[in-house]
Amino acid sequence: MMMKYVRNYFFIDYLFKLDNSKIMKKRKVLKTIAIIGVAGLLIGGGTGLYMFNKPHRDILSAKADYSLTSSAIVAEYLSDNKAANEKYLAADGDSKILEITGEVHKISENYNGQKVVLLKSESDKAGVSATFTEETNKNLAGTEVGQIVTIKGVIRLGASYDEDLELYENVIIEKSDLVTR
Repeated sequence: MMMKYVRNYFFIDYLFKLDNSKIMKKRKVLKTIAIIGVAGLLIGGGTGLYMFNKPHRDILSAKADYSLTSSAIVAEYLSDNKAANEKYLAADGDSKILEITGEVHKISENYNGQKVVLLKSESDKAGVSATFTEETNKNLAGTEVGQIVTIKGVIRLGASYDEDLELYENVIIEKSDLVTR
């Protein structure tokens, strides 16, 4: 116990022997680093909070960027995938809003309780899979297989051919709703 006090006494004595200007410089540097650190945390936290609370894009009330048929977009992706991706998809998540017209091939429901409509004609290798939101599920009432419909939504993935599985993958549209004219 006595050694602890002796050790502290020598440390304090050592500090007093140091040049007082060196101690002041160290304190000033540490204070500056602390202020910059706290400011960085506040700015980072504020930016994160702003991004988290930022309102989502209202797909249903926004104007569609492109209107095409399900066969046309599938053919465009299968002929030149890269050009179609540059035209419709954005890396920042702000992809194009599309209105797709086609024949209902299948209506199903995913694990989240959202309706999924596959637009595909018999001659197409792939189709357009449109996932509806919980709010827009009710708009599908009365829609049947074989009916021609127009669906509006945001594109997330283009059609492609998977060589490993030897299958065509559908165009994926999210936040979809039926367009009534």
